[in-house]
Amino acid sequence: MALSTSEVTATFGRSPAACGETTGWPREFANYVTEPIEIKPTGPLNASIRPPGSKSITNRALICAALAEGESVLTGALASEDTGVMVKALQQLGLRVSHDTSKSIIHVAGCGGELPNNRANLDIANSGTTIRFLTAMLAACRGNFRLDGVARMRERPIADLLAALAQLGGAATSENANGCPPVVVAADGLRGGQTTIRGNISSQFLSGLLMAVPYSEQPVVIDVEGELVSKPYVTMTLGVMSAFGIEVDANKLDQFVVPIARYRGCNYDIEPDASAASYFWGAAAVTEGTVTVEGLNRNSLQGDVAFCECLAQMGCEIEYADNHITVKGGSLRGITVDMNAISDTAQTLAVVALFANGPTTIKGVAHIRHKETDRVGDLARELRKLGAEVDEFDDGLTITPKTLRPAVIDTYNDHRMAMSFALAGLKAPGIVINDPGCTRKTYPNFFGDLERLINGGRLSLSENTFVRGANNDIP
Repeated sequence: MALSTSEVTATFGRSPAACGETTGWPREFANYVTEPIEIKPTGPLNASIRPPGSKSITNRALICAALAEGESVLTGALASEDTGVMVKALQQLGLRVSHDTSKSIIHVAGCGGELPNNRANLDIANSGTTIRFLTAMLAACRGNFRLDGVARMRERPIADLLAALAQLGGAATSENANGCPPVVVAADGLRGGQTTIRGNISSQFLSGLLMAVPYSEQPVVIDVEGELVSKPYVTMTLGVMSAFGIEVDANKLDQFVVPIARYRGCNYDIEPDASAASYFWGAAAVTEGTVTVEGLNRNSLQGDVAFCECLAQMGCEIEYADNHITVKGGSLRGITVDMNAISDTAQTLAVVALFANGPTTIKGVAHIRHKETDRVGDLARELRKLGAEVDEFDDGLTITPKTLRPAVIDTYNDHRMAMSFALAGLKAPGIVINDPGCTRKTYPNFFGDLERLINGGRLSLSENTFVRGANNDIP
């Protein structure tokens, strides 16, 4: 499935014509594939790689830079559908935002909390961070706005964020009164005060609130009701806010005291994406090879580096250095692990578990059923196609490895399904990935980078690694 001109523009921040490409793709993503591909098994890997910038940090930095006083330069910024959607939305709001994808740099001229355009109809595609962060940001400003996206976006919850904003005087509502987008914002600022938000659905609600409420008329106290999922992402939000000049009293992540304050424009360097790195660390585990991911360390802002600890429990050797993390694969054993804090890597671990001795149980991830797809139910379905015995329960699943068989993997327009299941094909023959182009959401050139990794840093585009346009009639 090829992308339309508008989708290309949203993904890469510029139109096909601006790229000078008749194919409709920017030159730097020439290896992007949209037809099914079959992954060919390889031997033990021995390579290093630096993944592109973190999507989560890029979109947080864009919000802070947009609200800031002065200009910001974001280096190492990710070029993907999710970040492209955020950039385009900010541009529609009248902000001066330019993204040089060839250099991974975004320039943002902050608006100081006063949006140039006070009316906009924003297409958010299927970017959860964008709709949740922008809804909160727009509620803190002034104007009339509507945010909508693809069909799946209209199924993704946002009611808890809308309720928390209402307690602060915000006027943001679900257009269809079902707690999901489209969202309509009739903004006249936030008065501040105290609000409560549930923590068990998505930490993005809390992150959106935190970044927006410094622009309220009064200081804000946010109380978290119940268990907070994905806590490292909230810590990440606080770190980005601090870099732009605003400190929050976090009080063990169950209550947040946010002052009246203004972000200051700055130069901000974005780490490589640790969620993306999990696929390469997982590749080392599956192939019993050695892979080094550059640009990350044990103390990185992103909690997903803790995925390496899961691999260590399974039998891999981990080496932490100041500017890289290396995983050396070995004989794998099944484990039981709570992945609530690093749930974006749950699919990766589930695929690695196919090659372990004994069952692996992943728990604490009920909230990932509300992501791009049901990342528990659909994950279980695809694992069973490969021959695994899978016991699915409310907040996770148990994978018992069996003899693997060839299969065509459906990806449900979920980038993480495509990238995770690609690892299975590095070890087992006959693994075909449908719609690999869905990785455009966060990692458009994933399969090109995977091929470089397999070929020791060289991109061969050969039949030895992937079969493009693979036959998807495998039983």
